[in-house]
Amino acid sequence: MEILSINNYSISYDGRRSAVDAVSLTVARGEILSIVGESGSGKSTLLHGVLGLLPAGAAARGSLALFGEDVNTMSGKARRALRGSRVSMIFQDTGRYMNPIARIGAQYDEFLRVHGMNDARRRRDLQREMLLKLHLSDPERVLRAYPFELSGGMRQRVGIAIAMSLKPELLLADEPTSALDVTVQAQVIRQMMELRESFGTAIVLVTHNIGVAAYLSDRIGVMQNGKLVELGDAAESIDHTQHPEPRSLLDAVVEIDDESLIVNHG
Repeated sequence: MEILSINNYSISYDGRRSAVDAVSLTVARGEILSIVGESGSGKSTLLHGVLGLLPAGAAARGSLALFGEDVNTMSGKARRALRGSRVSMIFQDTGRYMNPIARIGAQYDEFLRVHGMNDARRRRDLQREMLLKLHLSDPERVLRAYPFELSGGMRQRVGIAIAMSLKPELLLADEPTSALDVTVQAQVIRQMMELRESFGTAIVLVTHNIGVAAYLSDRIGVMQNGKLVELGDAAESIDHTQHPEPRSLLDAVVEIDDESLIVNHG
């Protein structure tokens, strides 16, 4: 079953230049697709379009369907019902999306309640469990804290924990590990793999880390100037890509250490 289907999809901000230009792709249940490319190539904009989080003034054209239903014809209520439960997103800078004057625990609890988890004890247990999985060893302190009291890496891990909490059918991940050290990056990648293996979650990962993309993905897409210029099986993409940006990254990759997911450079 196709979880996500995008056909000839474009996004523009000024009515002329397309940040995303006629992209077409599909993502099946349980599939992991990584999208790589240089900064400004349209990768993050594409993910925001999938979730309907484009800024005012942005215009989208083409078709985009989730679970077989055209997103363009969905009511606002139907879109909101999908977000966080069936479709969830890890933002590149989670801290920007947190309420600065509300404690982490209150925000996390509200997210779970809004999406139907009515048992307060179950919500609290799940929060502790997910924070521990993301190497936040003192979950009670984290839950009592305000966002500004946590480091950027800690806030990012909180955001990842929240996004994974309800076992979404589709996880959109925008550079989820860029603010994290290597040990925590490895844990995040393992949690993403566990979601796929245990619950059949499909994942679309935007990343500059070609080593992680190669390790994690079933398929890899390459974006350049808003266009999806390449899309194929991960192993084949690694061996045969002809595009300069991913090629320069791939040339630096020797191997991925399965324990730490460290890219070793020659």
